[in-house]
Amino acid sequence: MATATLEPQKLTRKDFVSDQEVRWCPGCGDYAILAQMQKILPEIGVPCENVVFISGIGCSSRFPYYMNTYGIHSIHGRAPTLATGLKVANPDLSVWVITGDGDGLSIGANHLLHACRRNADINIILFNNRIYGLTKGQYSPTSLPGTRTKSSPQGSIEQAFNPISVAISAESTFVARSVDVHTRHLQEILRAAAAHRGTSFVEIYQNCLIFNDGTWDHVTKAKVKADNILPLEHGAPMVFGKDMDRGLRMNGTVPEVVQLEDDVPESELLTHDAAADDPHLAFLLSRLGPPHFPTPLGVFRQVDKPVYNAGILSQIDEAVSKHGEGDLKKLYYAADTWSVAADDSSPDAHLEGDVSMSLDEEYLDEIDQDAAVPGEIEVSFGDSELLSLKPPVPVTVTPDTNLAEVIEMMRSRNIGSVLVVNAKNNLIGVFTERDILNRVVCNVEDLASINVAAVMTRNPTVLPADTSIAHALHLMAIYGFRHLPIVDSSNHPQGIVSFRDVVGFIGQYFESM
Repeated sequence: MATATLEPQKLTRKDFVSDQEVRWCPGCGDYAILAQMQKILPEIGVPCENVVFISGIGCSSRFPYYMNTYGIHSIHGRAPTLATGLKVANPDLSVWVITGDGDGLSIGANHLLHACRRNADINIILFNNRIYGLTKGQYSPTSLPGTRTKSSPQGSIEQAFNPISVAISAESTFVARSVDVHTRHLQEILRAAAAHRGTSFVEIYQNCLIFNDGTWDHVTKAKVKADNILPLEHGAPMVFGKDMDRGLRMNGTVPEVVQLEDDVPESELLTHDAAADDPHLAFLLSRLGPPHFPTPLGVFRQVDKPVYNAGILSQIDEAVSKHGEGDLKKLYYAADTWSVAADDSSPDAHLEGDVSMSLDEEYLDEIDQDAAVPGEIEVSFGDSELLSLKPPVPVTVTPDTNLAEVIEMMRSRNIGSVLVVNAKNNLIGVFTERDILNRVVCNVEDLASINVAAVMTRNPTVLPADTSIAHALHLMAIYGFRHLPIVDSSNHPQGIVSFRDVVGFIGQYFESM
């Protein structure tokens, strides 16, 4: 019985359009880029389920939601890293990175550079609007010097990144540039990027009409764009202009624009060679632009180099051919391992195999003995009550006592705190040196005009007299207390213990030794 052969499904643009409402600012250049991507994807012959879009953070990073493919909205700048790993793990996928000049060239610059350097078989599409749009108009790594924004009100003083120069310097094997509103040109560039094996890097001039409107007018306005664009075509001389009457040639090591009507032969013009192994010409072209040169659009560089994910898989195949498929359990147990029996109370541990190891029992006994026998001063702190410190009778004041009187009282008696009591002698607060520093200094100009109740620490931590010194020290260490009131069961002050008292107690202990 013959088996029917299934014809490959013919895809259309609608197959790549998701059911999500597209939400960018009306008139944003992102709409045009999305539309052209959805138009060319049916042509590359990869079904929707084998296409993945990965983005970082930014306006452009909403892109995966609007594509009826797999997508990852990752973290800021890390999309190239995820894309590289995904392509290695799933080489049959068509992997696209959507990033922006902020996402890709600021926090993500390191990741973008290494994705280009490795020549992973991924497509990096960088939307360049020379501004941070999602965070409302700060200058970005591609903003020109002098650009005034919310984060550079006097003008940016930084040099701008040139994305094409960056990609060429990072050894990307496919580097191109297009413009959001040049729909046919953009389609051609995206098709070429999809067909390339290795890292394809495409910069798209994208207009942000809210925060940086008109930054690409020189290549989008009908009256001037033809005179400002240098179309790049492999193997063709570099001619441009509305009437194609100007060209580019080298004057020594410096490029110059010439008028063809001045009897300049075409042989003197630069001929574009995107496939040159040496990236010198591509880099030179990347530096051209206003005000002295036209802006190159098209493919700057397209060369064949070893592909990262293919190289990884080749190494795996080579290792398998030499050593077999391998065994994960054997790998885990290849080094020295040991097991500890749950019911084994002995201190011995045994290595798997012929090697054995045991711990020194005398050493373990010494550890246990040391841990079980606390020092004498530790015992003293745990057994001694606060009364052992012979805490002084506290100095008390009423809440209506003015600050001038209270601070003079503390100064003349050389004490670090006073207790504040009500008419029934119940403790209601404490006023310490810390309160003076935190609540009085630079806050109160006339000490006589403020009562202590306004700046005291209310409801302070208090301790009964039979509390151990160890517990008081614990509270001091945890909360940074230097003074702790001692009260009776009726909340009447009995004393006050300070860190100074504890230090004195330790000194007496060592003097008695």
